[in-house]
Amino acid sequence: MKQIARALFIVVAMAGMPPGAALGQVLAGEGRPMTLPLDATPLIVTTAGGERRFWIEVADDEEERAAGLMFRQDMPDDRGMLFVFQHTQHLSFWMKNTPMPLDLLYLDEQGVVGAILAGRPFSEDSLSPPFPARFVLELKAGTAARNGIAVGDRMRHPEIARASGGRKTE
Repeated sequence: MKQIARALFIVVAMAGMPPGAALGQVLAGEGRPMTLPLDATPLIVTTAGGERRFWIEVADDEEERAAGLMFRQDMPDDRGMLFVFQHTQHLSFWMKNTPMPLDLLYLDEQGVVGAILAGRPFSEDSLSPPFPARFVLELKAGTAARNGIAVGDRMRHPEIARASGGRKTE
């Protein structure tokens, strides 16, 4: 289903593009934000104060991860973008071309939050925890604190379950 939605998005987006336009331009063209379809399943965070739900866009290929939330001015408080990587590795993000301040939550293969870093608008500083991660969840700045999300909390979503070999991530 996600592949069909992505293909339709690309076809519609490229219809107005000049001949020879690259997919990367469609995903995050000159100053325009990329918008991926919302995943049908919410990402659930288990916190000390209970469960929190977020509707997410899933960036799971190189072009989507490169574009991320660049040029995005705002998004609803219950939205985010989950960056999915094929392997657990040392990850580094920056905020170039991103006008919206963000919380960057680095997760391990089981969906456990290992670090929450603050992304400042347009910063080219490297945001990298001192440990390898498998996922990064980007939320509006302050969302993690407002929702009581802390290091050690666990997240559930089908993408995380796939990474953990289908084992329950609870």
